[in-house]
Amino acid sequence: MHGYQLKKRLADTLGSFWQVSYGSLYPALKRLQREGVVEMIFPKDQVGRRKNVYRITAKGEALFAELLEQAGRDSTEDSGFQVRLAFFKYLKPETRIRLLERRRAFLEGRWSNLKQSLVSYKERIDNYTLSLMNHELAATETDIRWLDDLIKAEQRQVRHVSASPSAPRSRRSSGLPTKERA
Repeated sequence: MHGYQLKKRLADTLGSFWQVSYGSLYPALKRLQREGVVEMIFPKDQVGRRKNVYRITAKGEALFAELLEQAGRDSTEDSGFQVRLAFFKYLKPETRIRLLERRRAFLEGRWSNLKQSLVSYKERIDNYTLSLMNHELAATETDIRWLDDLIKAEQRQVRHVSASPSAPRSRRSSGLPTKERA
């Protein structure tokens, strides 16, 4: 794709929670080209002004997979996790489950810290701060339930695929525990 097409595709995929500007896109494409993860191609049927068309390389495919896998390790960065989640369809279901469970564990820790802070400081903080803390606690609970639903859906998919007669023997039993919210 050329830059305009790529920007449009990213906007369609990422929606309003992550904006890509031309001022960041084109320097990133140049850097990725220098690193050998994208290459410029020249379509034969191009008419008129030549546009720089980029294609991902095998090295780029490997980097893309690596960056998606970092979603679990970078589970403390909310926006980074959301961007990576938008591309989860490119990962194996087992990998998605593992990364979602890591994110869930991080959020459970956040929820526990918030709950403890509420108990500790409730008498010493004003109503606005208390309201903000309660809001964050509720939002974190909602995110945990959302992740629970995603994890369960992925586990059903793994069980469905592994129960299929054409599924490879090694994938027949995922052995993944189901997490139930208390």
